[in-house]
Parts: sequence; C-alpha cells; structure tokens
Amino acid sequence: MFFMNLFAFSMVAIVLYLLTSAALTMRLAGSDSGLRMNRSLILLLGFGGVAIHAIVLYPHLVTSHGLNLGFFNAASLVALMMVTLLLIVAIKQPVENLGIPVLPIAAATVALASWNPGHHAFITAGTWQLDLHILFSVLAYSLFALAAVQAVLLAIQEKHLRNRHPGGYIRALPPLQIMESLLFQMIGTGFVLLSAALLTGILFLEDIFAQHLVHKTVLSITAWFIFGILLWGRWKFGWRGRKAIRWTLSGFVFLLLAYFGSKLVLELILGRNA
Repeated sequence: MFFMNLFAFSMVAIVLYLLTSAALTMRLAGSDSGLRMNRSLILLLGFGGVAIHAIVLYPHLVTSHGLNLGFFNAASLVALMMVTLLLIVAIKQPVENLGIPVLPIAAATVALASWNPGHHAFITAGTWQLDLHILFSVLAYSLFALAAVQAVLLAIQEKHLRNRHPGGYIRALPPLQIMESLLFQMIGTGFVLLSAALLTGILFLEDIFAQHLVHKTVLSITAWFIFGILLWGRWKFGWRGRKAIRWTLSGFVFLLLAYFGSKLVLELILGRNA
C-alpha cells in the first residue's frame, strides 16, 4: 500500500511538472488558448510539483542505512533543487522560462528514481559537517545546471538577434543584457557555493583525494577554476556573449563529469559504490 501511494504521488508530481512546462510554453509563445494561465498561477502549479516531488523522494533518499545517493536518487535530488531554486528566483526575476526544459527533466528524474532508487550507494548518516558539505555541493551543482540552461537559451537568443530574426518566442524573452546579467548572477552565487563545498570537503572529509574521490575532486576543482576565470574576465574585461556562454558550458561539463559521469560508470556499469 505504501509503495502504491508513492507511485500515485509520483504520477501527480510528473503531471504537475509537465503541466507547468506546457503552461510556460504557451505563455512564451503568446498563445491565445483558453488554457493559458497567468504567471503567478503557473509558479504556484510548479511549487505544487516541488512539494509532491519532495514527498516522493524523501523515503527513497533518507533510509535507516543512511542517505541513499544512488545515481537516479541523486539526479532526482538535483532536479528537485533546480526547480525549487528556479521558482524562488522567478518570484522576483524573469527566469521562469528556464522551466520549459528543466521541468520535463525533473519529471523524468521522478519516474527514474521511483523505478530504480538504487541500493548500494549509501552514505552513513554522519555529522553536521558532512551534511553541510552535501548541501553546498547539491546547491552549487543545481545552480550551475540552471546557469547552463540559461547559457543555452542566451545562445539561441543571441543567434536569432545576430541573424535579425527576433520574432516568435524571442520577443517574449527579457532583453539580452538582462539575460546576461541573470546568467552571471547565477554563476557568481554558484561559485560561492562551489567554493564552500570544496572548502568543507577539504576540512571535514578524511581524505578528499582518496582513490574513490580523486576524480570528483580534480574535476570539481577544474570547474571551480573555469568559473573563477569567467567571473574575473567579466569583471576585468567585460566578457559577455559567446565567450561567456562557452566558458559557462565548459565549466558545467566538468561538474557533470565530476559527479554524474563517475556515478554512471561506477554504479550503473560496474555495479560499485560511487
């Protein structure tokens, strides 16, 4: 009965996420459909999806053996944090259109985590220091993932403007300068969180360069340097446009490899704890 209820909640979360994405798409396209909703109602629908997502994920994530951070559980947790951060920021900033691609991805992670939460990637419940490190890591990754989506959207917008085709949904986006400003706000905040994650890892983990962690550490530090150089270039030389987009996506690729790349190989292919 418990698992049947979780399955039903999973379906509700998936439907809410997909409805929110569809509503955002119609709003961006300027649809005259009667199903079109105002911005506040769309955000409320998204928050409903977040609440149900959290209810579904919690029993899979928090177990009597510790935190179950298997591949799909970790993906679901990151997606949950991405959507939560996106909706909170969207209350004050015009970033809600990032939800068009992000929300279906979140819906997919709900389905995958419910289907296969994993059973061998446990992190034993530890001290508040370890919990703090995990929190900073997940928040940093989630924010940089949003920044990557923003960079892709910015690239599309810039391409349309360069080709003098600013019609369609491009007209509904904020001006290019605001889009770039939002991108660097995400990167700046993410850089602080990633710095905190690395610092807490160095201070609180027994050996951050141990064999099972060295690949994650090296790739994360590489990403930290890339984002640091990007922020310095923005401050010193006013980097923007394609250069900012390339550096953002490059840094995110290293973060993606640092965590999910290694977990994919070790857990799903080799069947070991990542």
